[in-house]
Amino acid sequence: MTPAINAAKKAKVPHQIHQYHHDPAAESYGLEAAEALGKSPQQVFKTLLAADDAGKLYVAVVPVAGKLDLKALAKAVKAKKLVMANPADAEKATGYVVGGISPLGQKKRLPLVLDDSASQFDTICVSAGRRGLEIELAPADLLKLTGGSLGPVGRG
Repeated sequence: MTPAINAAKKAKVPHQIHQYHHDPAAESYGLEAAEALGKSPQQVFKTLLAADDAGKLYVAVVPVAGKLDLKALAKAVKAKKLVMANPADAEKATGYVVGGISPLGQKKRLPLVLDDSASQFDTICVSAGRRGLEIELAPADLLKLTGGSLGPVGRG
């Protein structure tokens, strides 16, 4: 059990856990997950962290098929400029390893923006807290559990 799964269970949010064999040689953890689950890469989301000049961290959840738009995330969280967070800082703040960072059950609650493309799906998949483990839940439930917001932060 991971903190992400525990958070969903504790909140009594409907969810499904998907486990698959993670290949350490996989080029993209997210695309590997989509393929293993037989899901569209638009319905499987990756969790990325960005930082402002002061080192404050922000979480973006975007489709694995696309990229994070740092300018759009900065606008959504009212930051002047953001850069991708240092992986060590991301791991320390979330309690998860890169490639398995879940938006749920993080050590510190960070401002989170879910790409608005998620609203086209009844459920989306995000990391459940380790490589090879995904949790599927409704986008609204993800936002409820994280205190996050919806915004156009991903790009094709």
